[in-house]
Amino acid sequence: VLLGSGLTVLSQPLMYVKVLVQVGYEPLPPTLGRNIFGRPKHIVKVDGRAGLFKGLAPRLCSSAIGTVVHSKVLQELLLPPWAQRPLSGQLFPPDSSFPLQPGTSKKEPVSSLEQVLKETSREMVARSAATLITHPFHVITLRCMVQFIGRESKYSGTLSAFATIYREEGILGFFAGLIPRLLGDILSLWLCNMLAYLINTYALENGVGCAPGSAPRSRFGGIQGLLLLPQVSTMTEMKSYSQAVTGFFASMLTYPFVLVSNLMAVNNCGLAGGLLPYAPTYSSWLDCWSQLHREGNMSRGNSLFFRKIPAGKRYVWE
Repeated sequence: VLLGSGLTVLSQPLMYVKVLVQVGYEPLPPTLGRNIFGRPKHIVKVDGRAGLFKGLAPRLCSSAIGTVVHSKVLQELLLPPWAQRPLSGQLFPPDSSFPLQPGTSKKEPVSSLEQVLKETSREMVARSAATLITHPFHVITLRCMVQFIGRESKYSGTLSAFATIYREEGILGFFAGLIPRLLGDILSLWLCNMLAYLINTYALENGVGCAPGSAPRSRFGGIQGLLLLPQVSTMTEMKSYSQAVTGFFASMLTYPFVLVSNLMAVNNCGLAGGLLPYAPTYSSWLDCWSQLHREGNMSRGNSLFFRKIPAGKRYVWE
């Protein structure tokens, strides 16, 4: 939790700027070569260095609570009745990649499709539960950031923000943009894990002459077995790299869900950044998706270094 909180604090200024770009706010006229690192200077000029950390408190709450919920749900999925049902009724049976339950015997780890499906299913449930519970804090975080555009102070604190949203929008206001966020998380998780499985099984392991799921073996043992150890170590490292690469690739493919979710979280909430000229009032997240697609803005704010200005698209700047 402490490590996650530290990373959250360090990444807050970049996320702040990224959210402003996502809603279409450009404080400076677009010029060739301008990137996301030039925009924090404008925020510091207006609000000081402390202004870069607007929305940090609810984001820290979201990070801490999400970590706890994710961990607890995973633990529950490994306990009865989920983990030790009869074979005919197992939902998430235990496997060698997770801690063994009392009275069970350790099995040799097998990298199989069935194992990947079980692990990914558990992770999907845990992530979805954490996202569902922490989404109200995510909505408040985004609205605290977007206030910068209209110089508002409507969401000045986490507790008062809860009261404001409940008074003006009811319970549903806390879950604005939840559906595209959940869909994006789930799709990203499955894409990442399945692509990593395919690469590790059919590219890396077969590339060294092994059957899928088996370790390299030597008929002669001894010195030749020792020579294979560096090869095994290298393949293990390559598998860890493949997981990172597939994760990045999956996040790129599912970025439109993140963008649509963030836009719906601030749309028509009474802040200038959620109204024209920055954004029309969307009837649903599908309507938001459709309009962004027509404008060629599905990747707006995705890159930390470059941004594309679609032909005919107008941005609002001061």
